[in-house]
Amino acid sequence: MRIDFHPAATAELEESADWYAERSLTAAQGFALAVDAALDKIAADPRRFPKIDGRHQACSVERYPFQIIYRDDGSRIYLVAVAHAKRRPGYWKDRTSGSS
Repeated sequence: MRIDFHPAATAELEESADWYAERSLTAAQGFALAVDAALDKIAADPRRFPKIDGRHQACSVERYPFQIIYRDDGSRIYLVAVAHAKRRPGYWKDRTSGSS
């Protein structure tokens, strides 16, 4: 299934990867692999993960304090946020679906 990113989610992913890279190349590589694994799980079975509201679901990134917030639009997965699990809950809720 196709996965599209909200521009802010792309920025969050890049900023988080940069943060880890500044501290440890190993941590940065692990973060990238863990995010890729989470995206693969979402693409394989998007309904597998818990709903967090009427439209969105969340997949935790293993070994890192992040959640991938997304919605299944039928023909695609729309990734709304790469959100730190302990900071600013729900800040992403006003993000629109973007273009297909």
